[in-house]
Amino acid sequence: MLVILSPSKTMDCRTADLQLSPTLPEFSVESQQLVGYLKKMSVSDLMLLMSISEKLAIQNRERFGRFGTAEAAQLKSGTAIHTFQGEVYNGLDAFSMSSDDLQYAQQHLRILSGLYGSLRPLDVMQEYRLEIATRLKTKKHSNLYQYWSPLVTHSINRDIHGSGSDYLVNLASDEYFKCLNIKSINAKIIGTSFFEMKNGKRTFVSFSVKKARGLMAAFIIKNRITHPSGMQHFISDGYLWDAETSTESNFVFVKS
Repeated sequence: MLVILSPSKTMDCRTADLQLSPTLPEFSVESQQLVGYLKKMSVSDLMLLMSISEKLAIQNRERFGRFGTAEAAQLKSGTAIHTFQGEVYNGLDAFSMSSDDLQYAQQHLRILSGLYGSLRPLDVMQEYRLEIATRLKTKKHSNLYQYWSPLVTHSINRDIHGSGSDYLVNLASDEYFKCLNIKSINAKIIGTSFFEMKNGKRTFVSFSVKKARGLMAAFIIKNRITHPSGMQHFISDGYLWDAETSTESNFVFVKS
């Protein structure tokens, strides 16, 4: 199976102290092209484009200015699976993974990205701010969905085949999942839904769902799950598979 995750806004470039060789992002050239457009923007332009504060705009203008340079690579670069922070990655807990786990993840996990398109866990990256829904215009595209969809869809199809399976497990947010041209995905897509019971009713709690997605990704990696049926045994953080409301294409998990 191949698993997809969303990135996070919070990053801290780090790499685990393991004897593993980092890899280069597949779409480094395309990322650099996007940075070329972003470097030309003023702080005010970035504030408007990304709906961010002046402080964040200044920070990211500096990041884009250094992007791809030797200075940036030395000062602020790390492997993707260790760099992204936030609830999804708290659940994933990459620093608890062994070298074998990370090598398995390298073949079976992809992180979608507004700047990098698709990242493997051991791909070296730099800190950035560029969400996939950003309406950044290029010569041929009016937004990042148009820019990345053909490239990432083709890449994910190839990686699904390389995983030795014909299943794609979607643990990404709707915002990032939209990057894929679903009609062109040559695999059965398995979605997931996570709920909590509150006052006798199932409730969607965004904070908890993000962590649960990371926990599920870690479960798949550490247990070498090769078929969706294996996901039914996921019990992390009190979640249990709900057979009654699950379907063949969407697995439901409920925490009491």
